[in-house]
Amino acid sequence: MQSSDLIKRLFKLLILLAIVAAAFGYWAQRPILDEGQPSIEFTIAQGSSLRSSMRQIENAGVPAHPLMLTALAQLTGNSTKLKAGTYELKPGTSPLRLIQQLVRGEFAQEALIIIEGWTFAQMRAEIDAHPGLKHETLGMSDRELMAKISSEYTMPEGLFYPDTYMFAKNSSDLQIYRQAHRLMLKKLDTEWQQRDTSLPYATPYQALTMASIIEKETGRKSERDMIAAVFVNRLRVGMPLQTDPTVIYGMGESFKGNIRRKDLLTDTPHNTYTRPGLPPTPISLPGAESLHAALHPANSNALYFVARGDGTSQFSSNLADHNNAVNKYQRRLGQ
Repeated sequence: MQSSDLIKRLFKLLILLAIVAAAFGYWAQRPILDEGQPSIEFTIAQGSSLRSSMRQIENAGVPAHPLMLTALAQLTGNSTKLKAGTYELKPGTSPLRLIQQLVRGEFAQEALIIIEGWTFAQMRAEIDAHPGLKHETLGMSDRELMAKISSEYTMPEGLFYPDTYMFAKNSSDLQIYRQAHRLMLKKLDTEWQQRDTSLPYATPYQALTMASIIEKETGRKSERDMIAAVFVNRLRVGMPLQTDPTVIYGMGESFKGNIRRKDLLTDTPHNTYTRPGLPPTPISLPGAESLHAALHPANSNALYFVARGDGTSQFSSNLADHNNAVNKYQRRLGQ
């Protein structure tokens, strides 16, 4: 073969390779799904090889040839770096971007919202019902759950921070419990370290209990420090807290939406009409404002408050003024 023929063949081969490379590069940058097409969810099982991972992607309905994806992973040096988990292929995602998602572990994200003022039972029901979680705590008692998350506490009430939690789809529900528990302890510790040391709390847990009461007593952020002042002042002088939310909590499932005088006089461990001091546990999941108010109450000598009927409260420092306020605002509410 003449050298000129060999050169021509090599030149043609190089041109062909350049065309193939250009076509491959174009394919790698083009969206797999066009805008308007539905997203595709797929899962790569733990321990999957590169070829097995690509087959799982294909079987989920992703319209990208598995051999092409395999080649792309190899050419980019990522053939052994793909992470197992559940992913979501969204419109506009290119094959190259898909490989990057698999390498970085950008799993399909889910959200869970825990509301301020919920009880732990309400939080647990929300987690149990979430379809994006792996439910490993179903059937566990509260004590067993607390042991699973390695908590020093055995009773869960109040010990989980209300927030929006993002997690990879099919994550264990224990992940949410651990994250919310750690965050509550962190928030509580921060407020505890900055507290006025004259406050009548022996432990951070007592402050948490107070915060849970404040959370249930008012929806007005601007009044939480005054509500806190009333209850702190009562603790200091030995007055019972006499707060209805603790009675309701102690009633449990027997509470049907109305609280009667009989209920106020029926003793339970959480009834602050029949028992002095703080209840034995929190009664809700307090948010940041209630935690702050419990450990930074307003500078006030108020001992009483009554709802005005417009979402605000009238505060009084003596019983006579309080009775006048009750007559004024309760009469208005009754009209």
